[in-house]
Amino acid sequence: MPVNPRRVRALKKESQAKGPVVYWMSRDQRVGDNWALLYAGELAKKYNTYLAVAFCLFPQFLGASRRQYIFMLRGLKEVENNLKAQNIPFFFLRGDPVNEVSRLLGEMDAGALVCDFSPIRQSREWRSMLAGKNEIPFYEVDAHNIIPCWLASPKQEWSARSFRPKVHRHLYEFLDEFPTLPKKAQKEGAQNYPLINGVIEMDWQEAERGLKADAMPEAKWIVPGEAAAMKQLDSFLELKLDDYERDRNDPNIDGQSGLSPYLHFGQISAQRIALQVLRSRKDADAFLEELIVRRELSDNYCYYNQHYDDTQGFPAWARTSLGEHEKDRREYLYTISELEKANTHDDLWNAAQQEMVRTGKMHGYMRMYWAKKILEWTASPAAAQTAAIYLNDRYELDGRDPSGYTGIAWSLGGLHDRAWKERAIFGKVRYMNFNGARRKFDVQAYIEKWVLQ
Repeated sequence: MPVNPRRVRALKKESQAKGPVVYWMSRDQRVGDNWALLYAGELAKKYNTYLAVAFCLFPQFLGASRRQYIFMLRGLKEVENNLKAQNIPFFFLRGDPVNEVSRLLGEMDAGALVCDFSPIRQSREWRSMLAGKNEIPFYEVDAHNIIPCWLASPKQEWSARSFRPKVHRHLYEFLDEFPTLPKKAQKEGAQNYPLINGVIEMDWQEAERGLKADAMPEAKWIVPGEAAAMKQLDSFLELKLDDYERDRNDPNIDGQSGLSPYLHFGQISAQRIALQVLRSRKDADAFLEELIVRRELSDNYCYYNQHYDDTQGFPAWARTSLGEHEKDRREYLYTISELEKANTHDDLWNAAQQEMVRTGKMHGYMRMYWAKKILEWTASPAAAQTAAIYLNDRYELDGRDPSGYTGIAWSLGGLHDRAWKERAIFGKVRYMNFNGARRKFDVQAYIEKWVLQ
């Protein structure tokens, strides 16, 4: 069963050369259930050539710390091993992707380049520059979303309500099972490739030692990689899915899926998760809404709105309302440094910040409360957004992600939401407070776990 051609678009159309097909892996760091790798394999088979995979480590990507890089590198080590088992060489590059991928293409005399999709600005710029720098066919495959982002909607959607029907109309076409990688691409590749700089196998310990990112404790609670991601999915389906809708918003209950870091690094496919959930025959509407509609709505926002990480991306009604209240008196004002150290008057907020700093993960409900309080305690919506993005991207394993930018814009700027009762500082943006949280869960137990230990 071939890859649906509507999942693919050409970034550069040229005549196919005789050289190997290179898949530049970036957002989707897995071998199984990967539409971009599958399409690259199809091209290799079609043109009677070979398949290789390359990953380029950029030393400073959007404020990522050592915590995130370590998680990623250990997942990539598994990628290398899984590709080796199929006789597909894996090339680990370091530096600017435009230069390094171009160099690799030249050394291999490559015939075509395939990449995965990301709506993030820097990734889009890299793809554009690579297309301009190289004279071979260049294809982009959305291996991250179930429905290719550019097909799910031709415009920015203003709410889940407007986006949901479009998603459901496309699911019948795109929520299909994955084919297998063509055997020719697997078996002949490694036997016919020259070594690049004399080396194919990677020294992963040396790669970790060479990281320049800021030091940060590793996330010991989670094991990176494809195999661990599938194990986590199986555990979620067996132990938590039945009670997901009831338990997901209680930070004292481990009721969420635990799949977010794996999804962010592409170590598991959202499509595989959805297929397994549907096969479980359990009532999973709430989970599938988050996995498909809400997650792909985040990609939609970042793809169609170049201001996804600044206040110009907020809806017009929210920008106007927040602007009218920007000079409102703040009872508390904190610097980014004070916020980073969880040095505020609010122990519930401090607990959420400590959870994120220590573990690389903050409970989903608390991420909303956390961001909204930053709006209340900083001098302007722009200052609040800067602080929230900095902290989220620095500490969260799943930071630097469309879901993060979208969640912050929802919390601070009413994105995908409606106008609410007007109040100081927030204007008509939805408000959250301590008492509201206390009505939903045992706030004191959460504080005791993360602050009073």
